Amino acid sequence: MTLHSLLGRSAGLLLGALATTGIATAGDRPAADLIVEHARIWTVDAARPEAQALAVLGDRIVAVGSDEDVHAWQGPRTRVVDAGGRRLLPGFNDAHVHFSGGGASLAAVQLNDARSAAEFARRIGAYAKTLKPGQWLRAGNWDETKWTPADLPTRALIDAATPDNPVSIDRYDGHMVLLNSKALALAGITARTPDPPGGAIVHDARGEPTGALKDAAIDLVERVIPPPTPAEQRAAIERALHEAASLGVTSVQDMANPPVDYGDLGVLAGLLAEGRLTVRVYMAPLITGVEDQARLGIRRAFGGPLLRIGAVKGYADGSLGSRTAYFFEPFLDQPGNRGLLSDTMQPLSRTREYLARADATGLQVCIHAIGDAGISTVLDLYAEVEKAGGPRDRRWRIEHAQHMAARDFDRFAALGVIASVQPYHAIDDGRWAEARIGHDRASRTYAFRTFREHGVRLAFGTDWPVAPLDPMLTLYAATTRATLDDRNPGGWFPEQKLSIEEAIESYTLGSAYAEFQERDKGSITPGKLADFVLLSEDVLRLPPAELRRARVLKTWVGGAEVYSAPGH
Repeated sequence: MTLHSLLGRSAGLLLGALATTGIATAGDRPAADLIVEHARIWTVDAARPEAQALAVLGDRIVAVGSDEDVHAWQGPRTRVVDAGGRRLLPGFNDAHVHFSGGGASLAAVQLNDARSAAEFARRIGAYAKTLKPGQWLRAGNWDETKWTPADLPTRALIDAATPDNPVSIDRYDGHMVLLNSKALALAGITARTPDPPGGAIVHDARGEPTGALKDAAIDLVERVIPPPTPAEQRAAIERALHEAASLGVTSVQDMANPPVDYGDLGVLAGLLAEGRLTVRVYMAPLITGVEDQARLGIRRAFGGPLLRIGAVKGYADGSLGSRTAYFFEPFLDQPGNRGLLSDTMQPLSRTREYLARADATGLQVCIHAIGDAGISTVLDLYAEVEKAGGPRDRRWRIEHAQHMAARDFDRFAALGVIASVQPYHAIDDGRWAEARIGHDRASRTYAFRTFREHGVRLAFGTDWPVAPLDPMLTLYAATTRATLDDRNPGGWFPEQKLSIEEAIESYTLGSAYAEFQERDKGSITPGKLADFVLLSEDVLRLPPAELRRARVLKTWVGGAEVYSAPGH
């Protein structure tokens, strides 16, 4: 019996049903399974923003209020948790992750914090020694902007360290990889290999490939890399589930990529059947496979509370870091380069067909767009589809929405497009962005305040493993905009900061809205799913600069405790 059916009956019928099912009662109501008391609850519910306690029956919240109010729900078998006056928030909903990729990265070579090209090569060599001959070395998340000089790595840097293993390691933005010579040979890439549409093979002064591939060119090597086995996928997802629970992330919106998207869905379905799925997942496979869901009649947010599909994800361009984001004007440091329009956007008529098919089916669309021309192109396409199909609640999204043209904020709002943004990218890219695109364009980078002033809904995420999954870092980034190099302690374009309350709302209710689930989650409200997190610090009272020290003590999903920090 669900909570909604219980609450929908008269008191007499309710008590009769409880008697026959053996559910304990407290007075004239069912006894709660869980009560959390003596808390400082920020509910993200405008009707009652603050409370002391909450009660859970089944997987839903049944009461929110003072300790005295909620005690009325206590019965002989109710578990009572004393929060000790600590801050309790709705569970965080990460609106943009690559979930199995994040889990896989936890066990991969760690390159993001390598501070030099020599350290980068040393770590790769050390990790290669742990692999079997012929086994691919992948992931890594390297970032050459942390080196001096900040030159792109080449295969010459890693060949000697990886004689027995092909290497394809990711730049941290996911839009460039570095291959060693063995991997280049397996992929059949030579000096004569042409750039594919929407991609680039980087060459040295002699015209030879350096090993770096950008965007669509990555497909040239992906097609020869063995896909992960089901066991490897499951291990990655189990690591990801533990990581999410430990950080208070109770929902994720998985922007899946081939070849693992449907394999991941199968693993998640298996975990669900086993009762081991501890994070709610909404998966968006690539839009190029729109027919997969369309033929089945699947619509947006199809599935159950723990696992849903019904969205598709596309690409308009690349990234700022790889200089493949698509701009109206060239990069300042590469005057002949405006970035790359994605291969799936060439020709635009093909993307228009994908969007029309998704719209006719009732699927949600999420398009990655970073450069101002990329974003504008997507808004053009969205407007065309809406004109043809008529107005309705599509909640189509632009993922990242990073560098806006000034004229497009109003269009964003008029079309009801959701800005699915990742604040950590702002404090990371802010170290070097102005050198690439100048002050004016950078002033409209991750323009959270401007979006809100134009009535655009924000949904917060991380893009994990591109950025850390930790919500405390995201809240820190949104409220301080203090770049990671410590050169902007007052904030990089500080006029775009959000308050902590606005940031939490974007990370909970905003993200729930972005997946059509605002009636079921995103706030601590009676009737909603019992997803919430207890923190070590009161993040609403901490100075924003100190938010990074807050830690998760407990995480609940559907009223079940899925994480407890040591000693708690």
